[in-house]
Amino acid sequence: MKPMYIYNAQLMTMCREDDFLIPNGYVKIENGVITEVSEGVPTDISDNDINAEGKILMPGLIDAHTHMGVIGSGEGEEGDDVNEFTDPVTPHLRAIDGVNPLDRYFEDARKSGVTAVVTGLGSTNPIGGDMILMKTAGIRADDMLIKKAGIKFALGENPKGCYSDRDEFPVTRMSTAAAIREALKKAKRYLEDIEAAEEGELPELDVRSEALIPLLKGEIPAHFHCHRLDDIFTATRICNEFSLSRLLIHCTEGHLGAEILGKDGESAVLGPIICDRGKPELRNITPKNAAELYKNGVKIAICTDHPEIPIDYLLTSAAVCVKHGLPREEALRAITVNPAEMLGVSDQIGCIKKGADADLVLMSGDPLDIMSEPLMVMIDGKIV
Repeated sequence: MKPMYIYNAQLMTMCREDDFLIPNGYVKIENGVITEVSEGVPTDISDNDINAEGKILMPGLIDAHTHMGVIGSGEGEEGDDVNEFTDPVTPHLRAIDGVNPLDRYFEDARKSGVTAVVTGLGSTNPIGGDMILMKTAGIRADDMLIKKAGIKFALGENPKGCYSDRDEFPVTRMSTAAAIREALKKAKRYLEDIEAAEEGELPELDVRSEALIPLLKGEIPAHFHCHRLDDIFTATRICNEFSLSRLLIHCTEGHLGAEILGKDGESAVLGPIICDRGKPELRNITPKNAAELYKNGVKIAICTDHPEIPIDYLLTSAAVCVKHGLPREEALRAITVNPAEMLGVSDQIGCIKKGADADLVLMSGDPLDIMSEPLMVMIDGKIV
């Protein structure tokens, strides 16, 4: 395939090692990958290349926590596969089996510049299943998959509400944490039995424990749904007990303990940003949360929690955080390179650099201006 240039662009690279903004630059794309990033104008421009006309070219946006395609658009119960209410501990459920790539919200994501999302299960079960990182273009989830992103855990109001309504275990915060510990201890022993087994003498298959092995080995992080500060600290307590890497999802009251979370080196995926105090856990929600956590050294990403807030509002969510004290560059990093780094894929997506996927968005104006919109969105070098 012939190389393509996008030139005469303001490049917002988002890369840590490079300038945040290259005022007049270009990218070269070959076989879906960026092969050159430079200032100036390439010498071998053809009619097939794209003149950005001085507009901003930035990496495709990444929403680090959604339920895209697992909760369908306007489909009611038929399109809702986000929670397996019949069992509180289901780490063996695979999000890829529940995602519908033809759901209309994937098109909405592309139109709004979102080229990759984390999607999956939760958040009513203490352990809900896996989370996956996928591109937003395609018709078969297997082809869109970037990687398994983690295992979903939930604390607080959601599991309490679900299982108390059913009069089943767990119905308190303590029993929710106990259910998680029990599963992790069982998986740890299962892993030890596998490692100690002689050839041909493996323990009987335990699919739940099997699903938790990558987590125990540190290959993937725990994604902990936690709003209240006490639940946030329960998440970090459990992770410390089992030496788990983690992402604090929502982290709504993080601002109340930002100094501690910063000293502990935590990472948080914040959102939804634009929402009401629709349940008790959200009574202390504030759009200043992102700024407070960032100022105290917490690495942050911003999410929509789609469909809680539609995927279209990811950039708007970042803009609201800027209005309330988050630096502009950090807000843009929070929907590009920061989630990519948290998910271990910053060599592939989230910034404009040589070797990265050609997931790019050409903006009509300032990305954080509500009147701006994507003029072109590209995934793997194809305009989508």
